[in-house]
Amino acid sequence: MAFLTLVQGYALVVSPLVTIVQGAAVAILVGLVTAGCAYLLEHRVAAWSARRTQGGTDSHGGDGKSKS
Repeated sequence: MAFLTLVQGYALVVSPLVTIVQGAAVAILVGLVTAGCAYLLEHRVAAWSARRTQGGTDSHGGDGKSKS
């Protein structure tokens, strides 16, 4: 991961792929899409989490054995 970060940093210093304005626009777009997805999925994740803490969701088929 550190290697990829260094390579990307080098590529940006040598020849930027996008301008600062384009980079900011992409960052804002990614942030908006992420926030929208989180908002839309919030109730599903909360319900899944509540079922999981109450033992309502049994992902192992009820036999208590790991399926890995």
